[in-house]
Amino acid sequence: MTQVSCQPWGEASGLGSVDLWVLQSSQVRVEVMTLGAVIRSVCSRGKDGRMEDVVLGYDHLEGYVSDKRYLGAVVGRVANRIAKGRFVLEGQEYQLDVNNGPNALHGGLRGFSKALWLAAAVDGGVQLSLTSPDGDQGYPGEVQVSVSYTLQGETLTAEYRARSTRTTPINLTNHSYFNLAGQGAADIYDHHVSISAASYLPVDDTSIPTGEIRAVDGTPFDLRKPVLIGARLKEVPGPGFDHNFCLSSPRDAWTERHAARVCHPSSGRVLEVSTSQPGVQFYTANFLDGSITGKGGCRYGKHSSFCLETQNWPDAVNQASFPDCLLHPGEDYRHVTRFTFTTV
Repeated sequence: MTQVSCQPWGEASGLGSVDLWVLQSSQVRVEVMTLGAVIRSVCSRGKDGRMEDVVLGYDHLEGYVSDKRYLGAVVGRVANRIAKGRFVLEGQEYQLDVNNGPNALHGGLRGFSKALWLAAAVDGGVQLSLTSPDGDQGYPGEVQVSVSYTLQGETLTAEYRARSTRTTPINLTNHSYFNLAGQGAADIYDHHVSISAASYLPVDDTSIPTGEIRAVDGTPFDLRKPVLIGARLKEVPGPGFDHNFCLSSPRDAWTERHAARVCHPSSGRVLEVSTSQPGVQFYTANFLDGSITGKGGCRYGKHSSFCLETQNWPDAVNQASFPDCLLHPGEDYRHVTRFTFTTV
């Protein structure tokens, strides 16, 4: 049985009152904010029975208002990067805000992560909804979006839905940063990760996929069996993992399947992720640099956490061979991701 409660959490300048929803089962406690549909915390038990918060975040609302790293937020209209912030749709070219080098990232300068969502209780959780107007951040069509977070036992489910008045690209995900040793731990080098993907997407020097779908065999990206993150990071080119792992072929894109498992042996905590999305972006917090002061005064540095962003493949709107990311009028966008927190 999940207990659901709500309390006011402060005022966001120019937006209004922000509420904090709490979902509590016998195994897991989750906090969700109406600003950015942020997962503010997830407390789960270790093998010693102690509860620890395993999600990075801030003690105060102002941290989330000024945050530039999407801690815990739902990102959209399109998660990840769109090359040069441009795409052509039905013969018309669209130019988005460019906010990540030459590219558009996570919906633009004021994407869904900075919006105030409306919230309502649902069985075992909370549903957050948002209207994104036609032209929002440069995207076509008015889009009605919702995300429902529900907690059942040890599993947190995020279900995303959307409808649009015009054809538009859409790709929603949650951008929580996890550390299973506890959100204040220095790094994730002692975590083991496995990802159920036989291929991944190589990227150019601006992190845009090249278009190649490359087999993981014989590469540092072969995570089909558990590997120690610290050791594997030494083999990955660049600052760390920030790549899309292909959970399916483009033809078999939308079946719910196991995506990833991360284990922290010393605490015994395990996170398992399943999703109906065709990809997962595995990101090892390469761009956290110690400048962010998080919960309890902790400084979040490079490799202090990991993200498993279940999503469509990056830049799909510009890559015809990738799974389709377009939402047409009259269609329903829906996908589900489940995070299960257990111990070994």
